[in-house]
Amino acid sequence: MSTGNPNSGKQHTVPPRTDTFDCVRCGLTVTTVDPAGGRRNHCPSCLHSRHVLDRVEGGPSECMARMSPISIAVLRSGDWMIVHRCIRCDELTSNTIAPDDNQLILIRMAVRPLAQPPFPLEVFGEW
Repeated sequence: MSTGNPNSGKQHTVPPRTDTFDCVRCGLTVTTVDPAGGRRNHCPSCLHSRHVLDRVEGGPSECMARMSPISIAVLRSGDWMIVHRCIRCDELTSNTIAPDDNQLILIRMAVRPLAQPPFPLEVFGEW
């Protein structure tokens, strides 16, 4: 006969905290949990964020300015990251994309370097 906790064999999971924030650019009310259950810190519509963490100091940022999405980075695992730049202090951050992020904006950022190379494309016709 067991005298232990009757729930000891059951897994209890705490649901993620679902706070919301208003996007600093488009005003959309956004939940901090994405559809896959991950934490979100940027707007799924316009991909902008707020500068709330100081990566150098490792704590809260006093800046609180808008973080603009400027590029896409692809990790070795194949996961895409959004690179943000603060419009006030120029600090760079990266954040994983969420399943409901605006795919059109993601693709536009990914192909921008190919559409606007730093050299004339006519060079390729001369080879």
